[in-house]
Amino acid sequence: MMSSEMQYRIDPKSGNRLSALGFGCMRFPSNAALREELVTAAVKAGINYFDTAYGYPGSETALGSILKKHCLREKVYIADKLPHYKCKSPEDIEKLFAESLSRLQTDYIDYYLIHNIGSHDVWERLMGLGIAEWIAEKKAKGIIREIGFSFHGKAVAFLPLLEAYNWDFCQIQYNYMNENYQAGTAGLKAIHKRGMAAVIMEPLLGGRLAQNLPKAAKDLFDKSAPDHTPAAWGFKWLYDKPEVTVVLSGMNAMEQLSENLDIVGNSPVYLLSDEERAVYGKVYGAISEAYKIPCTGCNYCMPCPHGVDIPTCFSCYNDRAIEGKLAAKRKYLMQTSMKTQSLQASLCLKCGQCEQLCPQNIAISEELSRVAKTLEGIYYRPLSFVMKKFMRL
Repeated sequence: MMSSEMQYRIDPKSGNRLSALGFGCMRFPSNAALREELVTAAVKAGINYFDTAYGYPGSETALGSILKKHCLREKVYIADKLPHYKCKSPEDIEKLFAESLSRLQTDYIDYYLIHNIGSHDVWERLMGLGIAEWIAEKKAKGIIREIGFSFHGKAVAFLPLLEAYNWDFCQIQYNYMNENYQAGTAGLKAIHKRGMAAVIMEPLLGGRLAQNLPKAAKDLFDKSAPDHTPAAWGFKWLYDKPEVTVVLSGMNAMEQLSENLDIVGNSPVYLLSDEERAVYGKVYGAISEAYKIPCTGCNYCMPCPHGVDIPTCFSCYNDRAIEGKLAAKRKYLMQTSMKTQSLQASLCLKCGQCEQLCPQNIAISEELSRVAKTLEGIYYRPLSFVMKKFMRL
C-alpha cells in the first residue's frame, strides 16, 4: 500500500529535511530489476536518505546506476563511507574517495562517514595521515557536504570520539536490545546534545527482531497489540525518541518497503503508551535468554581464511531456542557440510582475523568452539562424510 505520509526530521547542523526512514543499501537484493524497483519506489514514497559504503560489494555501483538512470540524484541524500582500514597513506584516502564518486556517478557526497571507528586510536592514526585537512578541503569545495563517523566500539570509547572532532552527524547501532550496548542511549543523548543528526543502523538487529523471535517474546508483543508485527514494534520504539533523526532499514523486498512505510507514517514522537514501553523490558528478557550470540549477520568477519561460515554457524546455534535442538543440528549439518566445501565451526584455527573486524565485538573463536561442541558432536563427521558422498552420486 505505500500511501502513508512520510515523516521528516530536521538535521540540526545542515537544516536538511531528512526522511525518518532511510534506505540501507548493505543488503541490496541480488536481483537487479528488484533493486531498481525498490529504490525508485522508495524515492517516490518520500525516502530521501540512502546509505551505502565502499566496502558493501556492488552497492555503490548499483545505487549510482539507478539514480542516474532515473534522474534521481538531486532528489536524495547519499551517505557513503571511507574504509579507514585501507588507508595507509594520504594518497589512499583520496583514491578510495574518488573511487566511490566514480561508482556512484556523482561529483559530491551529502553525508560522508569514516566507517566503523571503534576507538580513539583509530582516529589519531587518521589524523596523522592528514585526514582533518583533507576533510576541510573537500567541505570547502562542496564535494563533501556533511562529515560523520559510524561507531561499533565499546561504550567507553564513544564520547572521546564524539569530542575529538567537529562532527556534523553520527551513525550508531541502536534498538530496544541495545540501550546499554556500544553507544547506547547515553551516546544517542550525547549526539543530540551536540546538535548533531543521529542516524540509526541495525534497528532490527539484522532482522532478528523482525523474524523468528523466540515464542516467549512474540507472545508478549501479541498479547499487548496483536495487530503489530515484531518489525513494527522495533521501529516504533525508535521513532518514539525525538533524538533519532533517520532509521536505516535494509529492505530487499517490496513487502518490506510497504510495511516500513506504513510504520513510519503511523509513528510520531511520543506515540507509545507507558504500558507499551513496559512490554519492551519483558521482551528484552525473553530474547536475551534465547539468543546467546549477538551476531547480526553483517558478514564483516567474512571470508574466513580457514573456510568457516561464521554467520551461519552462529545463526544455527541461536536458532536452537526457536526451533529446538534437533532441528538446529539438522539445519547446521545441511548448511555447513552438505556443500562442495565444508564450512563448519570446528575448522576454526583461532587466528583472530575475524575478531578484529567484528562490529559486535564478539569473541568469535571462543563462540565457534561452543558451536562445534554443541552442534557437531560425535556423529557429525561420519554423517557429514556420508551426506557429501551421497550428493556426488
